[in-house]
Parts: sequence; structure tokens; C-alpha cells
Amino acid sequence: MSDSSAGAAGDVVAAAASTAAGWRRAGVAGAAIGVLAAGAAAGVAVERLTVGRGMRKKARLALDATGPYGSLRGTPGRAVADDGTELYYEVDEAEPAQPEAGTGPGSGGSRRRRLFGRKAPAPVTVVFSHGYCLGQDSWHFQRAALRGLVRTVHWDQRSHGHSERGRAQADGVALGIDQLGRDLKAVIDAAVPEGRIVLVGHSMGGMTVMALADQYPDLIRDRVAAVALVGTSSGRLGEVNFGLPVAGVRAVRRVLPGVLRALGTQAELVEKGRRATADLFAGLIKRYSFSSRDVDPAVARFAERLIESTPIDVVAEFYPAFTEHDKSGALPVFRDLPVLILAGEKDLVTPSSHSEAIADVLPDAELVLVPDAGHLVMLEHPETVTDRLADLLVRAGAVAAANVGEHGSTAQQPGRR
Repeated sequence: MSDSSAGAAGDVVAAAASTAAGWRRAGVAGAAIGVLAAGAAAGVAVERLTVGRGMRKKARLALDATGPYGSLRGTPGRAVADDGTELYYEVDEAEPAQPEAGTGPGSGGSRRRRLFGRKAPAPVTVVFSHGYCLGQDSWHFQRAALRGLVRTVHWDQRSHGHSERGRAQADGVALGIDQLGRDLKAVIDAAVPEGRIVLVGHSMGGMTVMALADQYPDLIRDRVAAVALVGTSSGRLGEVNFGLPVAGVRAVRRVLPGVLRALGTQAELVEKGRRATADLFAGLIKRYSFSSRDVDPAVARFAERLIESTPIDVVAEFYPAFTEHDKSGALPVFRDLPVLILAGEKDLVTPSSHSEAIADVLPDAELVLVPDAGHLVMLEHPETVTDRLADLLVRAGAVAAANVGEHGSTAQQPGRR
């Protein structure tokens, strides 16, 4: 092992030791979290033995500068939640239908015709809701593939992305998933005041869609044409083991809420620590976001940037809502609609068994379990997710026919027309 390699490994393990010590100071049970963090860091060290810290930093900067992910922008708008919080959204409008000329064999035709066949889509808006510690850009591939083909709305949940910090939470009000459902209603009222809607939600975004259905069942019945629930859960998240041993899971569940609250009160200090231990967090993010060994480094870095941009006090603020989340009673509202339920088979955050439980309540739904996929399945296997979403639009009657053979690769080249 070279001196620089040994130094890199030592840096990462030292960071892990420091992190573990910090967890220990939070309590005896917190030591279990420290051990897990140290284990993750050791994995990072082994993986990067031949790459020094300076080179890794340069690589991250290069990926940040050249990666196209998260670069798509639409017409901005703002909705106001019931507590006054401003919620940021963007709209991508559907392009006018193309003329018949140039659609024959060998001509290539328009993207609209490649994806949807010869009949223009019916008026419909697809509303995308993102997950915990992410943002609207987490749908980058799907947005790129559908851009111009159908009207879409992408929004940032409260305290995420460009949306305002939750005003009620700033005043000490605990956050619940029901609030997120009301937020989604405010976005729909502002961005889609009329017309049919397809709701797409990943992880926390799927829970948001369920909360909307629970509180506004008439909206679902009257205006929603289809629903896609990606890597999400209708409840019992307190039982998830995150791929950890039983003893470690029990300790984490016992101590993590208190530790997060404590860290949230020292946000500035913690953010400095996150930057100092970037390699450790990169390893943790990769483990809990992806399953494939050959994930594009630019995509992995993109996921890191999304998650890193969520302040620790926001992480702490949202976490308790998940253990209390239970919207299994709202699922029957979707029974008469085309529903897609999709998850990665190796998702450690919202295991695929939770998607199967949703499918048990909605037996007519399409259930897709993607092999070798983790929690961020829409980034890890974008073609598969976009294919199924396109097919859902067909089943919803939003389009007459579909030919989805090419749009997955189009998603990876957003500049191509």
C-alpha cells in the first residue's frame, strides 16, 4: 500500500472513530450507531485505498461541474400551504402536437410520437412528489424523458430544495405526513386548477400522495387518472431493520430520535462535520441509495449532492413522522384507478415487502419489483421506471398507444431532441 493510500484509509477510519465517539457521547445505546458508522467508513477506506483525499475531492468537483443531472428547469411557481409556507414548483408544458409530415419509417418522427404513438395525449398533468432529503431534481431522468410529451409539475416539499422552511415547524409544531398531503393539495390548486392528474410519489412522496387521498378522497375520485407509488410504504416503518443485525436495529431505534434532535440544535457544527467526513457519508449514501455495483459515479455523486443539501435540523424535524405514518386505510381510495407500485428488490429504506403489502390492498395494481435496485430506483434504473410510468399513462387513457423503446436512452441525453 502506498503512503498516500495508507493516509487516505487512515483519514477515513479516523473520521469514523471521531463520528463513533460523538455517538457515544449521545448515550450508551448510541455506541451501536457509532459502530455502524465506523463499519461503513471502513468499507469506504477499503474501496478507495488507491485514491488519495485530494484526488477524491477533485473528482467530486469535476462531477459537480460536468454532470448534467439536476440541470432541467421549468416555469417556476409558488403555492402557499395552510400555515403560510411557500412551496416552490416548476411546470414543463406539453409541446403542441407535431404535423404528420416526417413521421414515416426512417424519418425519426417527434419524441411525442415515439413515446405515445400517433394520437396526441389527452389533457393531463403528471405531478411528481420527491422523497425525504431529496428534491424535485431526483426525478431528473423521468423529467427528461417526458419533457414536452405531457404536462408535468415538479415541486419541492417544505423545507427541501427551493421551498420555504416550514413555518409551523419553525414555531415548534411537530411535522406529520398529513401536513405534506395538505401541501400537495396546495400545489395542485396552484399549478393544476383543472384537468386530469396523474400522481407520482417516491418514498416520502408516495406517503404524501396517500395523505392527500386520506384527506381529499373526492379529489382522487373526481380528477385523478392514475397513481404511481415508487419505493414507498403505507406504514409500519418502525419495523424496518435497514439491513442491520437485530441488536443494532433495536439500539438505533431507541437512540436515533434523541440523537437527531440533539444534532438539530447544533446544526452549524454538524454541517461542518458532515463536510469534514464527506467520504464517510458518501459511503453511507451509496449503501442506502443503490444496490448495483456499477452505478454511474456521476449519478452517485448527484444523489450525494441532493442528500447533502438537506440541513441536519430538517433531517431531524422530518424523521419522527415516518414511525407514526400509517395510511393503509387510505389505499382503497385508489382501487378504481390504474395504479403502478414499483420498488427495488434490495431497498433497505422502504423494503419491497412494503410495496407488496400495498399491492395486497390494491390487487388490480401493477406491481414491479426491480432486481438489483435500491431505494433510489428512479436514478439507478431510470429506463425501467420511465417505461412503467409511460405504460401507466397509456392505461390511464391519457394516450392511445405507446412505443417506449427509445425514451430511456433519451432520458440520459436531455439535450437531444
